[in-house]
Amino acid sequence: MSHEIIVQFVGFESGPRARVYTFTVREPSSEPRNFTLAISNQAFTNHLISYQDGPQICALKLRSELDAGTSHPPKTLLEITNADLEDYRIAHGPRKAAHPFARKPLEDY
Repeated sequence: MSHEIIVQFVGFESGPRARVYTFTVREPSSEPRNFTLAISNQAFTNHLISYQDGPQICALKLRSELDAGTSHPPKTLLEITNADLEDYRIAHGPRKAAHPFARKPLEDY
C-alpha cells in the first residue's frame, strides 16, 4: 500500500486582514486533518500575487510543511510570508517570450 498524502482545497474566506484558505489532508493511515493558511490582504492589494494564485501558493506551502514535518506539522494554521511569495514568483514568474521576428533555427537535413 502506498503512503500517498492527498491535499484537498476546501475553500477560502476573505477577512479584514487576510484571505484564509482551508485544506483537508488525507492519509491512508490516519483521520483527515484540516489546515488553514492565511495570506495578508496587503499581498493582493500590492500586487505581489494574484487572487488566482492564492490556492496554489498555499497548497505548495502546505506540501512543503508536510514533507518537512514527516506529514504531521505542529501547527494547523500557517502564514504565507513574503519569502514564500518571492519563492513562488521566482519559480512561477512569466517566461521570457521569444522575439516575434527572430530568425528561425537552421535545420540540418
